[in-house]
This record gives sequence, C-alpha cells and structure tokens, in this order.
Amino acid sequence: MESEDTKKIQEMKTDLNLLLECLKYQMDNPVSQKEALVTIHSICQQNSNAGLYFREIGGLVFVKDLAKSSEHSMVKEASLYTLGTVAEKNVYCQQTLCTSELFEDLICFLSNDDSNTNLKRMSVYVILVLVSNNRTGQTLVRETGCIQVLSQLFRTVLSNYELNLSDKSVFQSYQLWSSVCSTLCVCVNNPQNDENQMLCCSLFQHANDWLINCMIPEIIRPVCSFIGLTLANNTFVQKYFISVGGLDVLSQVLVQLESDSHKTLSSAKLAVVVTKTVDACIADNPTFGEVLSKYHIVSKLLALLLHESLDSGDKFSIILTLGHCTEACEENQYELFKNNGLPLMIQALTESQNEELNKAATFVLFNCKKITEKLSLREKPSDENEAEQLKDINTKEKNIEEYWKRAKEILHRIEQLEREENEEKIQREKDKDNVSFMNISTQNTLKHLHTDGTGGDPKAEDMNENQPRKLRSYASRGFTSKACASTSDDQMKTLVTSANPVNACYRESGQNKTLCRANSSCNQDSHKETFGKKDFVSQSSNHVFKHPNPIVKNRKQQLPVTDPFILCSDIINKEVMNSLSADNSFKIPKYRCSEILLTPRRRRQLSNEPTTSGGISEYI
Repeated sequence: MESEDTKKIQEMKTDLNLLLECLKYQMDNPVSQKEALVTIHSICQQNSNAGLYFREIGGLVFVKDLAKSSEHSMVKEASLYTLGTVAEKNVYCQQTLCTSELFEDLICFLSNDDSNTNLKRMSVYVILVLVSNNRTGQTLVRETGCIQVLSQLFRTVLSNYELNLSDKSVFQSYQLWSSVCSTLCVCVNNPQNDENQMLCCSLFQHANDWLINCMIPEIIRPVCSFIGLTLANNTFVQKYFISVGGLDVLSQVLVQLESDSHKTLSSAKLAVVVTKTVDACIADNPTFGEVLSKYHIVSKLLALLLHESLDSGDKFSIILTLGHCTEACEENQYELFKNNGLPLMIQALTESQNEELNKAATFVLFNCKKITEKLSLREKPSDENEAEQLKDINTKEKNIEEYWKRAKEILHRIEQLEREENEEKIQREKDKDNVSFMNISTQNTLKHLHTDGTGGDPKAEDMNENQPRKLRSYASRGFTSKACASTSDDQMKTLVTSANPVNACYRESGQNKTLCRANSSCNQDSHKETFGKKDFVSQSSNHVFKHPNPIVKNRKQQLPVTDPFILCSDIINKEVMNSLSADNSFKIPKYRCSEILLTPRRRRQLSNEPTTSGGISEYI
C-alpha cells in the first residue's frame, strides 16, 4: 500500500514537470498551453500536495507571469483559473500569490475595456480566493484600490432591472455580477474588516434599488448576503444603512415575500433570507425595531413561522428576529401578544429539542413579560409615556377585555415555567444535601470506630471542624453545570466563498460555514452578545432546557495505592459501607492491615497478642 502511494506521488511529480515544460516550450501554441493548464488544474484539484510541489518547481510564478504576458485571452483565462484553484486548495500557495503585484495585474484585467466578460470573471475569482480567510488579502484589496474597482462593477455590470437570464449575454453578465457580490462579501467579513465595511457603505443605496425593483431569488440572495455581512457587528454601518432607508426597503420586501409564501414555497425560504438580514441590522440596535412596527413585521414573522416548509434553523432565525424586534419596542411586544405569539413561543419551548431555538423563544417571552403583566393586571402605568402608549393601544382595540383575559392565561403559563425552574433548583439542592449527608455519616462512623478502639469520646470541636470542611470539599467537586452559549452574529451564513467561475450560475458552497462571524469558530461566541445582554436568558437556560443528569465525581481516583496508611483507610471505608447496608450489629473482622505499619521489632512484640479493633485504631 505504501509503495503504491509513493508510486502515485512520483507519477504526479513527473506529470507536473512535463506539463510545466510543455507550457514553456509551446508559447506559440495557445491551444496546447490551455490544455496543459487545464490538466494542471485537474491534478491540483485532486491533490492539495500537488499545488505545493508545483510551487516548489516554480510553476506558480510561471503561470502568474503567463497570465500577464500572453496575448491570447484563452491562455489568460486558463492561467487565472489554474492560479485560483491552486490557491483555493492550499493556503501556502495562497500566501505565495497574495502580493500587491498580482492585485494590480487583476485590476488591469478588470478595468480594461478589451477584456471579455469571462476574463473578468476569472480575475474576480482569483481575488475572491486570495482574500477569503486572509486578513492580508483584505488589506491588499483595499490598499491597491481593487475594492473600488469591484464596487464600480457592482454598480455597472447589470444595467437593467428586467433581467432576462435566458439570454446568453445577460446571463454571463449576471454571473460576473454575482461573483463580484461574493468577492465583496469576503472583503468585508471572513474575518470581519471594519475599514472595508466602511468603504462598502456607498453601495447600500444601489443595493436597495435592486431589492425594490427586481424581487427575484437571483438578486435577493446575493444582495442580502452582501448587506448582512457588510453591516454585521458594526454599529456605525448599521445606522448608516437605516439612514438611507435600508431597513424600510427590507421590511417592504419581507412583507411582499410573506404574502407570496402562501402560494410558493420558494418565497417562504426567500423571506427567511431577508429576515436574517433584518436581524443583522437591529441585533446591536434594538431601538431600530420601531421602524419595523410601521410595517407590522412581527405579525408577518409569526405568520411565516407557521409555514410548513421551514426547518428548525429557519424557525430559529425567525424567533431570534422576533426577540430583537420586541427587545426595546412595546408596540412590537403588543403586536406579538395580540397575534398569539406568546403561545407559539411556549409551544416552541415545550416541543422543540433545539437548544438554540429554545433560548430564542425564552428571549421573546422575557421581552414581553412586562406588557403581559400590565394587560393582565390592568395596572396604571407609572410613566406618562407608557400611559400614552397604552391609551393609543386601547383606542385601537375595541374589545380589549379579550386580550386581558388571554394575557392572564399567558402570564400564568410563564409563571408556571418559572416555578418549574425553582422546583428543579430545589430538587438539585436536595440531591446535593443527601449525598453530603451520606458522606458525613461515613465520617461519623469512622469517628465511632476510633472511639471504640481508644475508649475515649471524640472532641466536639473536632466534629465541628471536620464536618464543614467535608461539606466544602465535597461541594467543590460534586455537581457541575455549564451554560450553553451561541453566537448572534452567526446568522449570515449564506455567502458563496468558492464561486467557481466554470459553473454556469451562482451557487452556494460548503465554505459558507466559515463565513461571517465574524468568526463562528464561531461558533461559536453564540449568542453571547445576543443573549448575554439579558441575565434572564443565562439564568433560565437551566430551566427551559433539559439538564444533564448530575454527575458525582468519584471520591477517590482508581490509581495504584502504595501508601500503607491509605491501604488501611480503604479497608475501613469498605467495612463501614458494608455495615451501613447490613444490620445494626457492627462487627469488625480481624484485618491485619496494622502489621503493614509495624517495624519487625514491634511485630515480634505483638506476635503473641490477639489482634483487636484497638490495634487498627492505634495507628490511624
């Protein structure tokens, strides 16, 4: 097996050497050069180590120069495609190619009017690969002015809102535009780059125009990915987006898609994409939820939540958005209440096994608890603004009695959930006390053994000192509990990070999972920022979600014991435990563990004496 692998590696090296020679000696034959480049691409695609070897023999540098110097467009395109593939498969090759010189060459290809659409697509593909997961690439794309060129392509490549994708030339332009969207996404996020986010703010107005005028999946998905990643975790950019009407535009699109979702399943999925973008916009600024109240977004989200085609991930995104909508806006809280949103949240808690979804539902319940109490108790508001809000609400609703009645029921169920949490805590404390009591009983029995052996009474202060010490030592290693956390900024995972230009259309790739998190490794700062704002969520996580069974760590590690004293102590402990489960008459067998501690002289002195329990306790 090892010889076969060695043989394959040697064959791969031989092939790459021959192909590189072919490239060098076929400068007047562009067709042969293209075929050689495609073959190199195929080899490096199958084996990432092939790219490393190709770099070692100077292949990467030669192909990069060939893309710049060749007069034939087909050779330029094949060269760029090969460079992108090798860099995508191997991070060392990516670092080798990530130079300002290459970025400047790519800018020339993109800016040259003589460059055809396919050559521009290959250039954008190489930029995407060099920038993805690479902060150095993000810096170079900004410092060389490449991001400005990409922004200009975003504005100009598609000039007509009426897209006829069946037309070949229009479809090629759309492919270039979608690749530009993907590349801009990795420029601003993955990892998050505040400076590049600021530069891309200028494209928000153009993105809004596309969302309003061309409401099709081929436009909405890439535009929402771009918007969501550009404003993710950046308060200044979020405020700017809202100032140019971005949140209003997203709200209008969401209302339309929710209405269409009753007819087509694809509209429901598309509405979830827009919902994630809305959430990214308001997550760090809950007060912006007031903008959404104008469009009754809460009721639309609740209707969307009931759609049968959505999976648990989609529902989590919707509920999380509801949480941010209701976090600081009483109008949205009341809208959720009167549209039966609270029973839906409670149902999610009781039926779903998804821990993140349960946390999001708890978040919503906590946000709406205050207004639920007001409606159920008919409290007189202490604040004039609150009084005015409730007055407006009362004037809008003719039959407020029905809502009061429902509020009492919801509040009762929320309180019931809280009581269940308290009961679980009490039960855990009881379990802890029971185990501690068993431990103290064992300790007391050992003391009685010592008393029987020496004929004396244990001192009161010894018992008072030992028991608390034992309790403290046991509590420190008894039960452990860890709160689960998730990341709020991990919701925008819709980006295409590997937009392979050979494919016919824009598609999502597996690398979506590495994007936006602004570091999900995210995964993983889970919604610490989202739920960490509320102590309630962290506290109630133990209540809403199932607890793992308490684990009591072994009192002693099962390790080889050589200390004679510990050997004797173990024998006594075993006997004590046996006596606790037997009858009350307690007898000690004639273990001769005391002899382990005796010197030869002392052993001879005791050889004629009977072994008693006093002999054991004497040496403890």
